[in-house]
Amino acid sequence: MSGGLLVAGTTSDAGKSVVTAGICRWLVRQGVTVAPFKAQNMSLNSFVTREGAEIGRAQAMQAQACRIEPTALMNPVLLKPGGERSSQVVLLGKPVGELSARGYHGGRQQKLLGTVLDCLAELRGTYDAVICEGAGSPAEINLRRTDIVNMGIARNARLPVLVVGDIDRGGVFASFFGTVALLSPEDQEFVAGFLVNKFRGDVSLLEPGLDMLHGLTGRRTYGVLPFRHGLGIDEEDGMAVSLRSTVRESHVAPPVGQDVLRVAVCAIPLMSNFTDVDALAAEPGVVVRFVDRPEELADADLVVVPGTRGTVRALQWLRERGLADALVSRAADGRPVLGVCGGFQILGEHIEDDVESRAGQVDGLGVLPVRVRFAREKTLTRPVGEALGEHVEGYEIHHGVADVTGGETFLDGCRVGAVWGTHWHGSLESDGFRRAFLREVAAAAGRRFVPAPGTSFAALREEQLDRLGDLIEEHADTDALWRLIESGAPQGLPFIPPGAPA
Repeated sequence: MSGGLLVAGTTSDAGKSVVTAGICRWLVRQGVTVAPFKAQNMSLNSFVTREGAEIGRAQAMQAQACRIEPTALMNPVLLKPGGERSSQVVLLGKPVGELSARGYHGGRQQKLLGTVLDCLAELRGTYDAVICEGAGSPAEINLRRTDIVNMGIARNARLPVLVVGDIDRGGVFASFFGTVALLSPEDQEFVAGFLVNKFRGDVSLLEPGLDMLHGLTGRRTYGVLPFRHGLGIDEEDGMAVSLRSTVRESHVAPPVGQDVLRVAVCAIPLMSNFTDVDALAAEPGVVVRFVDRPEELADADLVVVPGTRGTVRALQWLRERGLADALVSRAADGRPVLGVCGGFQILGEHIEDDVESRAGQVDGLGVLPVRVRFAREKTLTRPVGEALGEHVEGYEIHHGVADVTGGETFLDGCRVGAVWGTHWHGSLESDGFRRAFLREVAAAAGRRFVPAPGTSFAALREEQLDRLGDLIEEHADTDALWRLIESGAPQGLPFIPPGAPA
């Protein structure tokens, strides 16, 4: 049997996805064949595999860290929130229905455990190691009975557990201790130790606390990862992005031309695949920010209306905020607007939705000659084509079927003046197409902006993944980590009271 590890966290956003990717990249650089795995993911940021399966983008990114193609096995259960209390359930890459949180945790989740374990077993039979990512915290005592992503899978698959804590938030020692102490004796047997994430300062000042934590729990710390800027990856939750910040804290080269391009992204409800604009943010001289007020569009050279899990709800939000009128005015003035997926649908003439919102026919913004009808079957494809004289690749995830009745052809959508619309996510990652598109935007906006000729988004992503691997290699005890992956949790780990409530 191959080796395995479950990377859990004291909280959501503790750094599980980053650590998992870093361990994967470190292992593959050692000649180990490795695959990522997350039993259950809740995310609106998803991806389509080559076989047409929808999985979380974090697992697709982790597969890239492993230098392998992502598959549905790596994320068998994906939950896509459609409101405060319900989500679409995607099983093995295909939607199987909508469930309330109560309905899912009330029985459906536990029934999926067999499927999840089968997927993990298939991966472990194929690769030398499988690095699993947990969700939230393993100490969610209200959800432990039906858990299939943290200790539920660790115990069933006999995986050692490494608990990651974000020290930048404060309280990391209490979080580590409390996480273990709220687990049952049976669960605690699999918690091997800890990994500190986002540390700033002198590690020697931290070491006395790590020694005390070892004394209190009998569990060692496998590494202290320093805080690093610019390590943002494909997050699971669009709300992790501040509405008034740049997309990434990375250091980008100065602009090639005399002007910069300012891109405003409408922060619509249930925003999905907001990573579409990452390729723009990686361009020297392109400034990207998320906005939620009409006046914030005034100085933008390009406005992006992104994808959403709730097209009709997002359209209503745009109207309530005054952003809809601002978008229509921009289109009339010949100022650039790009709609992607749900954003493309919003820019059309009308939407007929008896599937997602069940609102029936709703008027769109009417700036593109497009009529959209929502189908029950979801489109999940990896299209390849040409636009603006350049090769383009992308992926599609949508229920809406667009009937384009005019304008110039643009990918699967259309263009009218300086307004573009398409269902293709990820198209801006195609370097030649992105540069051609930005030249069009600059001309329409009257900016003396010149795209940098050598920017490769794929190369930048590889550099980023290598930096994650470097973090693990340089700041974790990799010998001890490999023993953990190969042999499992140490025997005889002490029980820390009080344990999980009966």
